[in-house]
Amino acid sequence: MFKNKAYIGISFVILVFGIYAIPKIISRIQNGDVVKGGRLDKVETAASIDGKLVKIGPAPKFELVNQDNVKITNETYKGKVYVLEFFFSTCPSICPKMNQSMLLIEKKFFGNPNFGIAAITIDPANDTPAVLKEHAKLIGVTSSNWHFLTGDKDYIYDLANKGFNLYAGENNKASGGFEHSGFFALIDKDGNIRCRRDDFGNPILYYDGLDKKGVRDIQQDISILLKE
Repeated sequence: MFKNKAYIGISFVILVFGIYAIPKIISRIQNGDVVKGGRLDKVETAASIDGKLVKIGPAPKFELVNQDNVKITNETYKGKVYVLEFFFSTCPSICPKMNQSMLLIEKKFFGNPNFGIAAITIDPANDTPAVLKEHAKLIGVTSSNWHFLTGDKDYIYDLANKGFNLYAGENNKASGGFEHSGFFALIDKDGNIRCRRDDFGNPILYYDGLDKKGVRDIQQDISILLKE
């Protein structure tokens, strides 16, 4: 008898739930809202914030010399959108791929006086201005706004690791004797590091220079910044 009452009670609850909930579920399906609500709503909103790029903060100041032995500073790029990387000319691992990615970026914005590239060596003992000039020719650089930069080793490592937080270091066990990240930094006309958000609404900080999507993303975002 008690079991029968329990079944009747459960059936009543199910009936009430069906009367209340099913019309709402049908309505949400019809409106295409079945996966929305709560956390998912927040993620979707954060991931699609009006297309504006996040402003991370001012890029570190620097003063180095380029492949023509000309002093180049962050002020050289004032009023320009530019991409910055750390590399070394004898790198046998990721640098050739980074070079190709940067060449694609250069090609897309070639001739635009408001765009530039800064490639800073992490092996300044070898990468003198003369070596960097030859390296630029070797990989096919044609833009006058693409500066290959060198200077004091400790200064450069501080700039990479403490300034941009783009890892660079010496490692005898690493291929070529050095290791570094394959990321590109994007800086706007006012000298601020900028980036897009990931699918969860978080700033990506830097762009993957080893990935086709990373190159595509940074090209799109350079175009956005050039219009600001």
